[in-house]
Amino acid sequence: MRDEQLDFIQIPYSITDTLAEQRLLPVAQETQTAVIVMTPFESGALFRRVRGTQLPQWAAEVGLTSWAQFFLAWILGHPAVTCPIPATSNPAHLADVLQGGTGPLPDAMLRGKMRALLEAL
Repeated sequence: MRDEQLDFIQIPYSITDTLAEQRLLPVAQETQTAVIVMTPFESGALFRRVRGTQLPQWAAEVGLTSWAQFFLAWILGHPAVTCPIPATSNPAHLADVLQGGTGPLPDAMLRGKMRALLEAL
């Protein structure tokens, strides 16, 4: 990205797959390269991880009403991320995930709280 001017990159990135934060996301931000995030739900693994677990009360206080919204808001809260690709063919799921990008996005402190919650599960 430093040697070639790229319009965008597409990378895997999620609340539990944060390897891209070490080098790719900082360079994308520095070079103003758009970032498309693939597999934001880790092909469903994140939903299996939280199955049977209620969202914490503080998530609803910031406008998040589902785990899908929680995971997408966390991704969109990173300043280098342009858009995630949630990949669903279910219209109800689409309507739900769209809500994850509305309202204020989590800042670094809230993103840390969100990540800590997932690590504790």
